[in-house]
Amino acid sequence: MANGEQFEPRIIGFFCNWCSYQAADLAGIARIKQPPNVRVIRVMCSGRVDPTFVLKAFALGADGVMIAGCHPGDCHYIEQNYKTIRRYVMLQHTLGQLGIEKARLKLVWASAAEGHILAEEITKFVQELKRLGPLNWRQNWESDEAEQQAVEAIAREHEETLEVPV
Repeated sequence: MANGEQFEPRIIGFFCNWCSYQAADLAGIARIKQPPNVRVIRVMCSGRVDPTFVLKAFALGADGVMIAGCHPGDCHYIEQNYKTIRRYVMLQHTLGQLGIEKARLKLVWASAAEGHILAEEITKFVQELKRLGPLNWRQNWESDEAEQQAVEAIAREHEETLEVPV
């Protein structure tokens, strides 16, 4: 960072309305110290966090994404947080394939009464992201014209070989 500035990660948090969002509220009311790096998006359930939301957050400049929900077995929507677990595993694999460190995505379970646990997890996540440094994913996608022209040429070749029904 320039001029001795310390890197402060930008984190998008998708928090379940019933548990994790309430835990974040409790942490604030109880004045539990935590970094202010998370921008919370309230969702009705962690199971409603579409994987494209996570990828879009990274594409728009987030250094990390946290998904927080009810403990497995305590979901207000029966088994939706089990869906969250499956999506989390799939996203971990996808991020690895995209060259993004898996540690930039965090899954946390916190009930409404566990504001201290959520604050601790946020603090740990911020420290981990500071260690990793800025993602700069958008800048990593920039390429020179030669690469783009090569990809377009390959696409044209494949279009010519495709049989299109008349």
